[in-house]
Amino acid sequence: MTTTQFLAQTLPTLLFGFVFYYPFFMAYVWMAGGLSHAWVFERKRDVDVNPLTLLPSHPLVTVVVPCFNEAPHLREVIEQLMRTRYPHYEVIAVNDGSTDGTGELLDEMTKEYGRLRVIHNASNQGKAVGLNTACQLARGEYILGIDGDALIDEDAIAWMLQPMLASERIGAVTGNPRIRTRTTLLGRMQVGEFSSIIGLIKRSQQLVGTLFTVSGVIAMFRRRAVLEVGFWSPDVLTEDIDMSWKLQLGGWQLRFEPRALCWILMPETLRGLWKQRLRWAVGGIQTMLRYTSKILRPRHWRMWLIYFEYMTSVVWAYAMAGVLLVSLVRPFLPADSSWHSALLPHWQGTLLAMTCILQMLLSLWIDRRYDRDLMRYFAGTIWYPIAFWTITMASTVVALPNALIRRRGKRAVWTSPDRGVSDAP
Repeated sequence: MTTTQFLAQTLPTLLFGFVFYYPFFMAYVWMAGGLSHAWVFERKRDVDVNPLTLLPSHPLVTVVVPCFNEAPHLREVIEQLMRTRYPHYEVIAVNDGSTDGTGELLDEMTKEYGRLRVIHNASNQGKAVGLNTACQLARGEYILGIDGDALIDEDAIAWMLQPMLASERIGAVTGNPRIRTRTTLLGRMQVGEFSSIIGLIKRSQQLVGTLFTVSGVIAMFRRRAVLEVGFWSPDVLTEDIDMSWKLQLGGWQLRFEPRALCWILMPETLRGLWKQRLRWAVGGIQTMLRYTSKILRPRHWRMWLIYFEYMTSVVWAYAMAGVLLVSLVRPFLPADSSWHSALLPHWQGTLLAMTCILQMLLSLWIDRRYDRDLMRYFAGTIWYPIAFWTITMASTVVALPNALIRRRGKRAVWTSPDRGVSDAP
């Protein structure tokens, strides 16, 4: 048998095995990690305790709200911030060249709330520039960044501050975003995603000691750490991923605090979801390409696991696209071709589907302590793995060439996202 014949017979089997067994294996890794984290760190935690009683002190916290065309949601966001039970905080809202009355609304609210300061940028500069500007004007050592449509829990500041005060080496703490938009099937599926995908992954990664990213929608940063690594990068589409890797490469640690809740709006149209996920994918690849040379240095070995897992997911996306392409032309292949039969998912598809359902059920069960009516969305969320894999595959395939050709230094400015239909719990 020649080498060409050997490859022709084995390549389809290897490709099929990678495409179907990679998500199968990682699902059990995330489930094991999430369950271990919940058992070791969350089982004995009292979510109803007043976190203020657990803090040794109450230092000033600066809450930064970068805004671009957020007028429909902004009053609700600021009013919710003013209900915070933490006693010592200020709010800086950055109006980044909005054209919908956001600036005027913020100016009106400064007359109502003495804690609120407003910065106006003349033009759209991007979220990273807004965060950088506010960070330089902040009076607090701890910077809590939230999005202009995010409703944070009244105890979120105190919960996120607790690990910061416990260790000087923690540079950032990420909270636990929950989905408000639950009126459509697409919205309810994302409820499951934030638990089964994002929640389990963050719990698993925290066991290893590194996080792929803090959630930009709610994350607290130590101001000294931000200054040390050189602020947020204005040319990266996902400033939260970039900052997460800058901090960890700089020797700072990240933490995930599931009790720090934040209710957010997400896209409820396929077009809006695609634009969001493509931006996430381009930003993630940008970050990996930018820091690869640093990540691979021996002293950063702790970050190798999440780096190689992410890069493997990029390879998986292209492999999955290849399988789908071959499936389209399969009717035109010879009946005895190894490509004709090796890519049929037989019993493996059923096994993978059952694994996804188990992962979804486990994740909702873990997060039910924080989002009490979460289990009622199980029936709608079990369909998400199919949609998640499809959109992840497609967005990654498109994102890689976009990230490669995107000019370094090009400003990442705001675009108005699809906020879905507000359905605040």
